[in-house]
Amino acid sequence: MKIAHHPDSATLVTYAAGSLDEAFVTVVATHLASCAACRARLRDIEQIGGTLLESVDTVALNATALERAMSGLDETGEKHFEKAEPEQSKQSLPRPLARLVTGGLDDISWKTVAPGVAMHRLPTSEAARASLMLLKIAPGKKIPEHGHGGTEITLVLTGSYRDALGRFGPGDIADLDEHVEHQPVVDSSEPCICLVATEAPTRFKGFFGRLFQPLVGI
Repeated sequence: MKIAHHPDSATLVTYAAGSLDEAFVTVVATHLASCAACRARLRDIEQIGGTLLESVDTVALNATALERAMSGLDETGEKHFEKAEPEQSKQSLPRPLARLVTGGLDDISWKTVAPGVAMHRLPTSEAARASLMLLKIAPGKKIPEHGHGGTEITLVLTGSYRDALGRFGPGDIADLDEHVEHQPVVDSSEPCICLVATEAPTRFKGFFGRLFQPLVGI
């Protein structure tokens, strides 16, 4: 898997600090499970952070911060993204996502929200500010041009799409904010399935785009 698009450095710094919203943590951790380059970037960030911490006075650890840190560890104390399963099948899921999905992508109960577009919402805690979902978009499907009301991070799991920012295939992340507008078009022969975390509703442009909004519900 050749990954061309990665999380923004600010996103990784926030992730390392334990202050990234829960939904975004799931998307970033799932990307890290298959991206050695970003795992190396994260280790560098954590090392710099550790050095800075050594130069400041010790303070008591906030209980919420401790809970967030522990939620990133499995029973053996390893971070979820540190090691992907060897020889994963096409439909197998990295551990950070697999814990929210029963079985693989073929076992998901999809809800059709528009022609060629299906969605499956994933659970988050009451403390989460952003929503988390899987989107399945049919080959050749063009999503109406739109912007975002806030941060949106999308990870491609299968298939691929193109937009003004380039081509996004498996493992690629689109780390977008409210200043970005785009019109993704699925260019793979198979459906494009994405893991999406978003903190505000999508802003579709044009008459037909606004009709699309209540159908999709994102």
